[in-house]
Order: sequence, then structure tokens, then C-alpha cells
Amino acid sequence: MAEFSLDLNEEQRDLRDWVHGFAAEVVRPAAAEWDEREETPWPVIQEAAKVGLYGFEFLATCWADPTGLSLPIASEELFWGDAGIGLGIFGTSLAVAAIYGAGTPDQLVEWVPQCFGDADSPAVAAFCTTEPEAGSDVGAMRTRAVYDEASDEWVLRGQKAYATNGGIAGVHVVTASVDPTLGSRGQAAFVVPPGTAGLSATRKLRKLGLRASHTADVFLDDVRVPGRCLLGGKEALDERLARARSGQKASGQAAMRTFELSRPTVGAQALGVARAAYEYALDYAKDRVQFGRPIIENQAVAFALADMKMEIDAARLLVWRASWMGRNNRPFTAGEGSMSKLKAGEVAVSVTEKAVQLLGGAGFLRDHPVERWYRDAKIYTIFEGTSEIQRLVISRAISGVHVR
Repeated sequence: MAEFSLDLNEEQRDLRDWVHGFAAEVVRPAAAEWDEREETPWPVIQEAAKVGLYGFEFLATCWADPTGLSLPIASEELFWGDAGIGLGIFGTSLAVAAIYGAGTPDQLVEWVPQCFGDADSPAVAAFCTTEPEAGSDVGAMRTRAVYDEASDEWVLRGQKAYATNGGIAGVHVVTASVDPTLGSRGQAAFVVPPGTAGLSATRKLRKLGLRASHTADVFLDDVRVPGRCLLGGKEALDERLARARSGQKASGQAAMRTFELSRPTVGAQALGVARAAYEYALDYAKDRVQFGRPIIENQAVAFALADMKMEIDAARLLVWRASWMGRNNRPFTAGEGSMSKLKAGEVAVSVTEKAVQLLGGAGFLRDHPVERWYRDAKIYTIFEGTSEIQRLVISRAISGVHVR
């Protein structure tokens, strides 16, 4: 019988230490500057590309880990450095996940390298699915894709909201409705190649947190893409639509498949933010003297830190379980992927809020990074499925009832 162990193997430990070193030496020292500038940290992305942390080879190496833990380990360490810069580096992976989840091998070979560029001229990619009237309600998507048989092109029209790297990306992956009568089952994902006419982003959105990560609305005005840009191919799409029209059970749809692949990794990002705040607050509590003794000697402070540590470790176990299940094709019968993202996101908000509280007035100042981590944490209860949506997924999974 195989021995059960929670120890990381040598390769995983080396990966953790390598990414942590990059986060400590390159990312964290630059974090406050890029948060203040609210600009894409291209020099840091380029440095990540030069050392091999940004690129498909890195993601492929992480994915090759049969335990599924390498990617969440790397994500936690990078986002421990800074979430805004971390998303600047890892934001491209969501578009890559969409191509990997829905595309053919030929499409993977053609488009994924273009998502990253190279070390001398790095590029970023964007996954565009959320809309002004279709956030959590993916089935309400209004962006349309119409096939022009004469030219073998797809014509995309619509608007996408809150797209990470929207407008500055080379490759955009866009979800659109092919048959609106089928709801989410009538949707497909398309690659919009670099320089395609008709795609535009008017302005960068200003945000509470993750300010070093570019977010924008994307507009699609009669965007024409070649037939080969339909992820999975037209034959597979036609077969899937035919099954939907005949009433056969769905196997999923483009946007949700991408989120299912990415939710545990997003949970790991939230863990990195939470752990950074916890460690900073712990060190502060040991050094801060009030009434003649370090504040860590007060039960109220010590117990708060104990709770922070416990919640972080509990969330990490959920993230690791879901990551292992996803990598080994174990079905999320109880919404385990959603559990991991839900718990980690809410832990990040709670832990960073406690860190600000433990620092008192100092925690409210930009002199200390906990205020930035507090701002960054909130998005993890919102994007890639709000906490409410995660609870809906879990409740449906455990009950078999279509809870509304």
C-alpha cells in the first residue's frame, strides 16, 4: 500500500524556493511603485520571462506534476510577493487555460506561444467572457458570433467587461453565443489574433486593488477571424450544438470549463496574499511594544494570529485537494474546486483585515504593505465567480437540486 504523505517532494520544494526568491528579490521591492503608478509592470514581466517564470514551458512543467500541486505552490509564492504584479505575470494563463481546455493540439501549438511572446519582447493574453449584463449569469451573454461560410470567417460583435489585459494583449480569447436559443450551451470560444481589426479597448479601468494588473472593457465591432480561430473546430461545435438541440445532457461550456481549471489556482493566489499579511502582522506583533511588553503577549493579539494561521492552512488543504483532483481527472462531485476558491478568497479578506487591525493606525498607512494587501484581497471574493456563486455551485453539487 502506498504511503500517505503531505510532504512536498524535492522538485516541488525547489520550485517553491525558486519562485519565493523571485518574489522576495524582484516582485516585492517593486510592488508599491507599480501599485501607485497603476501601470502594467513590463520590466518585471520581462525579468520573469528571462528567468523562465513567464512562458508556456513553465506552465507545462507545472502541469506535468502528477500531484497537481506545482502550479498552486508557484502561485502562492508569487502572489506572496504582490498580487498586482503576480496577476500581471500570471494573468495570461487564463487565456492559455481556455485554449488548452477547448482547443485542438494544432491550435495549442499555434496560439499559446503568441500569448507569451519571448524574453526580449514579452506579450500578454486576455480571456474575455464577462459582460456588463452577464457576469455571474454566463447564460445571458450577448456577444454574438456569426459564421460567414463564403469566406470561412467568424464575425464577432459585442462588449466584454473587466478583461484582464484587455486591449493590451496580443491574443484575446473571446467567448460568444453562436446560438442564443440554447443559452450557455450555444456558446463557443474564439481566438482573436494580434492586430485584428475591430477589437478595441477605450480605457484602463481604475481599481481598488491589483492596480499593477491591467483591466479594461473590450469592444468587438464586426471583428472577423479565420475559421481556424474557433477553439475546438467547427465540426466539434456543430456536433455539440446538435446534441444540445436534441436535448442531450451537456458536458459543459467554454467559459465554465476554463473557470473549473483555474479556480484552485486562483485560490492559491489568495493564499499568497493572506500569508503575506499574516507573516507581516506576526513580525509586527513581536516587535511592537505597548504597556511595557510586545503586543504578541496579549491573548487578544496572539489568538487572532492563531486564527489567521489556522484559516490559511485549512484553505491551503482545500486548494491542494482540488488541484490534485483536477490534475487526476477526479470529478468535483461536491464542488471541490469552488470550495477551494471560496474558502481561500474569504480567508484572504479576513486575514488582511485582521492584519490592518493588529497594526492599528500604522496599518492604515501606506508606509506598511498591509493596506495594499487588504485592497488586493477583496477581488478574490468577486472575480472568477463571486462567493455567492461558489456557494450556489457547491449547494447544487451536494444536493442534486437546482438551487436558485
